[in-house]
Amino acid sequence: MLNSVAAGRRLVLRAAVWQTGAVLLVALLFLPWGLPRAVAAVVGGLAIVVGALLAAWMAFGGGVLGAVSAVLRLVAGMVVKWVVVIGVLVVGAGLYKLPPLPLLAGVITGLVAQVLVATGKQR
Repeated sequence: MLNSVAAGRRLVLRAAVWQTGAVLLVALLFLPWGLPRAVAAVVGGLAIVVGALLAAWMAFGGGVLGAVSAVLRLVAGMVVKWVVVIGVLVVGAGLYKLPPLPLLAGVITGLVAQVLVATGKQR
């Protein structure tokens, strides 16, 4: 085994912190064009953060499992993550009429930050 469950949990928490910071920075960049655009960026980005935390909770919440169970938990976590993200996008853009470009910019920022943290040097 290469990584422990604890290392995975630490990585998820570190990613969530970096993602949140990056999303808030993008929201600040949208602020000169109005508060609704900044809010849309935050909503889109936090959808990724919350989805990733839910996916991690599902993946790492079961303790030590067999290979099939572990993979099923990972897949279920990913499905939940994307259901949350797509649901937030639909509700944000459709119901609350948030501007779609900042909403997507927040989502992309959250995803890029997640990838950068995951591929960065680990201790």
